[in-house]
Amino acid sequence: MGENIDVVVIGGGYAGVMAANRLTQRGDVTVTLINPRRTFVHRIRLHQLVGGTGDPVVDYREVLGQDVRLVVDTVTRIDAAGRSVALASGGTVGYDYLVYAVGSGSADPNVPGAAEFAHPIGTFEEAGRLRPVLDAASATAAVTVVGAGPTGIETAAELAEAGRTVTLVCGGVLGPYLHPRGRRSVARRLAGLGVTVLDGPDTRVTEVTRDAVRLSGGRELPSAVTIWTVGFGVPDLAVRSGLSTDALGRLLTDETLTSVDDERIIAAGDSAAPSDLPLRMSCQAAMPMGARAADTVLSRIAGERPETLNQSFAAQCISLGRGDGIFQFANRSDVAVWFNIDGRLGAKIKEAVCTGVVKHLADEADKPGGYRLHRVSGGATRQRLLQAKQAEAPATAPRAAV
Repeated sequence: MGENIDVVVIGGGYAGVMAANRLTQRGDVTVTLINPRRTFVHRIRLHQLVGGTGDPVVDYREVLGQDVRLVVDTVTRIDAAGRSVALASGGTVGYDYLVYAVGSGSADPNVPGAAEFAHPIGTFEEAGRLRPVLDAASATAAVTVVGAGPTGIETAAELAEAGRTVTLVCGGVLGPYLHPRGRRSVARRLAGLGVTVLDGPDTRVTEVTRDAVRLSGGRELPSAVTIWTVGFGVPDLAVRSGLSTDALGRLLTDETLTSVDDERIIAAGDSAAPSDLPLRMSCQAAMPMGARAADTVLSRIAGERPETLNQSFAAQCISLGRGDGIFQFANRSDVAVWFNIDGRLGAKIKEAVCTGVVKHLADEADKPGGYRLHRVSGGATRQRLLQAKQAEAPATAPRAAV
């Protein structure tokens, strides 16, 4: 073998850990994972941290390959020309290839009072800060959960099952992703838990105060604790580093997940926008993208042409407390279909998925290259979208030289 090749992975979530583990297939590749926390956060269990029913923290020794060097720090800037990253601690780390997998967090709310009085739960730290607030509130205090995507639904159900008085403000439709049949199932379960669900066109939040939530229809809800689960945002690292991004700040890439600016930078997970057609933010997309990003790097090192993204979706699963849930099936284009599994079996499937995600990462750590789900066929609809986008778009400038 020739000289050692240094690959830096920024971000130790689902995509970053999968990519880092997979990159250790080659003995001449040194992999460094940079992450601000020294433990892995199983984000799809954050609602359990809020509800006091589970711990989302996993020791990196359980999911990260022993050949991966973990650096607990925060990257403040990427110097693409110099092939190095600056750290908050003051040091720098050089690289031959960089995997950008910084993930996502809570979106900045643009509703008056939300930033001051509502509690986001998009990150481990945010969910952790909410716990003592809930503990300090009386058992009968009104809790308002804003946002009726999976995070909002799961949080509302978890708190209601614990005996809290919960109102779920949808701002539109309950569970927008769900098929109408699945939505009715979720609504029944929430009603059974005592959750007051406010949906429809007049339920958009217009203001949050210390003890109330005001809606677009003019209604004011008493709220001792307001939890904000509306949307996700991404770190601005790519923007600050002068790299091309979409409007949300996700790194723009081609279909091999390679930055449109630099062939040495590859992105994966929630912070990537391949062909400006980003995938749904989820671990279901992040882990296959992490594997694809690693394969792209390994192909380049080997002097081979990288394969393109071939993402397939199967479902969305939502827990509804500890004993109930729903597994909403979808087609490979990520559109919900009529069939779902709910109730106690739905809860068991959701728990199996949560356990299985960690197992996938651990298995890739033990046997790098063993993960195969990113190769499952399912990219036909995406190819049609890409062709339509290319037909509409004007000619673009060529990629910058590297």
